[in-house]
Amino acid sequence: MLGRKRSTRAPASNGRPRRIRKLRLVALLLILFLLGIVAFTFGLITAVASQIPNCDPARVPHEIDGHIYANDDHTILATLRGSESRILVQSDQISPIMRQAIVAVEDKRFYQHRGVDLRGIGRAVWADISSKSVVQGGSTITQQFVKNSCVTSQRSISRKLKEAALAWQLEQRWSKDRILTAYLNTIYFGNGAYGIQRAAQTYFNSTASRLTLPQSALLAGIPADPTRFDPVTNPKTARARRLEVLTAMLQQNEITRADFLQAERAPLPRAADVHLPGIEGPAPYFVNYVKQQLIEQYGTRRVFGGGLNVQTTIDLSLQKLARAAIEHVLNVPDGPSAALVAIRPRTGEVLAMYGGDNFRQSQFNLAVQGERQPGSSFKPFVLATALKQGVAPSTTFPSRPVSIFIGDKYWNVHNYENDYIGSADLATATVVSDNSVYAQLTRLVGPGNVARTARQLGITRHLNPYFAIGLGADPVSPLEMARAFSTFANEGRRIDGSAFGNRPRAIARVHNPQGKIIDDNKPINRTVLSQDDSALLTSILEDVVRAGTGKRANLPDRIVAGKTGTTENYGDAWFVGYTPQLATAVWVGYPNKLVPMLSQYHGDAVAGGTFPAEIWRVFNQLALAGTAPESFPTYSYKYASSKKVVWRDGRLQLDNGFCRETALVSYFSGRGPTRTANCKRNEVDIPRVIGLTLARARLRLAGQPLTPNIVYKPARPKQRIDLVLDQFPRRGRASSYDTVTLVLAKPLHGVVPRVIGLSLRQARARLRGRGLVVDIDRFADGRAGRVLAQMPVPGVAAAPRMKIRLVVGHG
Repeated sequence: MLGRKRSTRAPASNGRPRRIRKLRLVALLLILFLLGIVAFTFGLITAVASQIPNCDPARVPHEIDGHIYANDDHTILATLRGSESRILVQSDQISPIMRQAIVAVEDKRFYQHRGVDLRGIGRAVWADISSKSVVQGGSTITQQFVKNSCVTSQRSISRKLKEAALAWQLEQRWSKDRILTAYLNTIYFGNGAYGIQRAAQTYFNSTASRLTLPQSALLAGIPADPTRFDPVTNPKTARARRLEVLTAMLQQNEITRADFLQAERAPLPRAADVHLPGIEGPAPYFVNYVKQQLIEQYGTRRVFGGGLNVQTTIDLSLQKLARAAIEHVLNVPDGPSAALVAIRPRTGEVLAMYGGDNFRQSQFNLAVQGERQPGSSFKPFVLATALKQGVAPSTTFPSRPVSIFIGDKYWNVHNYENDYIGSADLATATVVSDNSVYAQLTRLVGPGNVARTARQLGITRHLNPYFAIGLGADPVSPLEMARAFSTFANEGRRIDGSAFGNRPRAIARVHNPQGKIIDDNKPINRTVLSQDDSALLTSILEDVVRAGTGKRANLPDRIVAGKTGTTENYGDAWFVGYTPQLATAVWVGYPNKLVPMLSQYHGDAVAGGTFPAEIWRVFNQLALAGTAPESFPTYSYKYASSKKVVWRDGRLQLDNGFCRETALVSYFSGRGPTRTANCKRNEVDIPRVIGLTLARARLRLAGQPLTPNIVYKPARPKQRIDLVLDQFPRRGRASSYDTVTLVLAKPLHGVVPRVIGLSLRQARARLRGRGLVVDIDRFADGRAGRVLAQMPVPGVAAAPRMKIRLVVGHG
């Protein structure tokens, strides 16, 4: 038997190679891990470092400021800034005290740390824990600059890490001076001011290099919370914040105790003085009007920050004269205000626009946005419509109280102060501003045609074609009135812009940032009136100034044409007039509400021939001084003959001898209506009587007078038989006593009898006797056994076996 062989244990030395292999593997993995860390760190540093050039404010793409210029093309009226407009300055262009102030309050260890201040972070954390709220931030100026300029504003751990890494890298590559300058060039100081240069301009009308200690302390405190520390809206909080900055500077030995006390007593900037430079220039209302045109043409993004340079038409010397003229005439505190617009007729250029007394208090532009009734200053548009239709000024109307039927009611027209002159031709009626004559003229030419003519002349807003339009019932603006009257002064030709179309030419041309013209808004002539019609109208308006209601607007050495306007309650007063060189509209009134001006003109009422005419005269005397007087073109007077006409079926037609309410109108040779009306002898209108009872219909027809003729048609069950169902003719006109056929319903099976008040037994007998079926609908409180109600009602057409429902009393 074989014996088992014993196993023997391996020597201890055999396990050592295995352990060595494990150690080598761990070492290799550690080396690979360290290499990965190094590679990742190198990649991160490289990636972060590659973003550093993007942090430089000078290299970051930014919006370009544009400008609005006066007509001289060099006087800046306003700057077209983007949402973050800023001006970059160099380190030596920033006051040293400003640099010290921002470091003292934002990051007092700025010159000791390397981008990330661990001591500052620990101090902030401890302060937050102690107060159980966030009271102190740990970010350095470098980190804040990186956050504002180099990374997104998204709140995340990766963003904070990237911010810290980039801040550290930035400190390795940029000097402290460069970092601080870049920071001051990018932070927001409130009130639209980005960067220290804009802040100095906005708050102190100064520059960054000239900032004083109290100014620097105020600005240094704002970026932490621009809304809370705004000296305009929160002056107490802003003053306390400034004291906090000054205290920090004193503790850090940046200023002396005397400097501290003097700066602490310095006043804050006045709220009225805090604004971006260029916001309010010499013509702020005009600038706002121009901005609106630009936005409509190019869009907001391109206008603000797109670098457009806009040459306008405004003449600043005339703008100053407009203000001077208004202040010279309206010199009583709390008195009425005025608006004025002046336009050069031959080019359509808006040369002056006075839209209010104080732009800072109210940006409402009375010259453009003000919509007030023009009163009689609208009458020239009625006269222009008549001339276009060939109506001669020799046409005469009675001057008396008139009632004009306008379809469904009568319009009663009275003259100013109930002053009538018996009769007047159109020229005389214009000179004395006769409402009665012009109401009749409006009816003659048609209110819709008046509205159309006004729009063609330059009134751009919607006008309602009501009869009262001829007396100025529709509101308009001074800008529109000045432009429309400038069309008269330009021999009947309205001026549009080649780029901006049918609107006043306030913009001459627009350049892009490279100086290239992108829109040259050249004047375009649009003929509205013939030269003869325009010259004839102008000659009549000359007489208004020479001998009529506009005498106070007369210039001693020049020919003036114009028209006064006064609303019925003296709430608005106008004078719109022109010379060959200048057309000017003046409105006087109270801007915020309609206030009757019954005694403001030296104890008398304010009419168009008072303050407005005087302002017009003073302005034009100054504006036209030094220019040679010019005359208006003459007209060739055509032969005119009278025609009897009538307004019928929406047009003027010749009288056929039977028409009523005709007018004898003088027409220029070859002009006037050619169609003859088909009026009837003793003509009356046919009234609508459908739906009336026969008795009322007879009475209505008799009042015309017309003769009724009754015909019948079979009635439907339950149909009323006393109402007019139809008529022939249904509308139109007829001679007196002509026949109008009325259609009524005739029952073929009788009518439903009345049984209310009868006993139930009596009601049943009566209804059954008519072949009707009785149905007790319900019982109700009332006399027992009596019929209280019935359906259908008595008197309507019956039908065989019709069911009549009764309500019976139960006692």
